[in-house]
Amino acid sequence: MKKFAIAAASVFMLAGVAACGESAADKAAENQADAIEATGEARADQLEAQAAATSNEAQETALNAQADQVEENADRKADMVEQQAGNADGGMTTNNTPSTQ
Repeated sequence: MKKFAIAAASVFMLAGVAACGESAADKAAENQADAIEATGEARADQLEAQAAATSNEAQETALNAQADQVEENADRKADMVEQQAGNADGGMTTNNTPSTQ
């Protein structure tokens, strides 16, 4: 949960800086990407809490690995949303869009 709060605060601080020169598509994609990342982070936090609550070492390891994968998938999907928006506006802001590679 602490990670989520730090990530959310960082996103809001950067949003003000990034807002300059953004198209409407970029802003919408940014909001959608933020929601995707927040949902992934919340799900990962749930899995990590389950891992911490179990006394089974193998299950704990599996849950933590699943949490990491959920977070990675959410980040990848969010990056793809932002990349597609950057490409949709004719490349006007593509240089600010993260790579999906």
